[in-house]
Amino acid sequence: MDTKALITAYYQAFNEGRTDDMLKMLADDVEHHVNEGGVRKGIEMFREFNAHMTSSYKELLTDIVVFANRSGDRAAAEFVVNGTYLKTDEGLPEANGQTYRLPAGTFFDVKGGKITRVTTYYNLNEWTRQVVG
Repeated sequence: MDTKALITAYYQAFNEGRTDDMLKMLADDVEHHVNEGGVRKGIEMFREFNAHMTSSYKELLTDIVVFANRSGDRAAAEFVVNGTYLKTDEGLPEANGQTYRLPAGTFFDVKGGKITRVTTYYNLNEWTRQVVG
């Protein structure tokens, strides 16, 4: 599978709630660079992150555009996050089913047909403005 197809399949699995299938696309030593946070290393940390996100947020990504370099070892995706804030996340405003819509992007490293780095960026201040109202 080429890199663009891999990233497209990753986001299709995300949108369909198939987080276990997302994990199959990751290297065991994947590095997950979290927006405004630290780095989670390893597939188990990514699994825990997905479980937390699934319980706190319901999101659908639209307008996804995937880019990859010629060698296929780096990729990026730009998309719109359409979400509902389900459960209060520590350090963030209280959740009561607020909806939000904001642009985001992710950068990837790929090696041997597996994703080795996921770095996602979005505007946390804009997200907060939308959920606080």
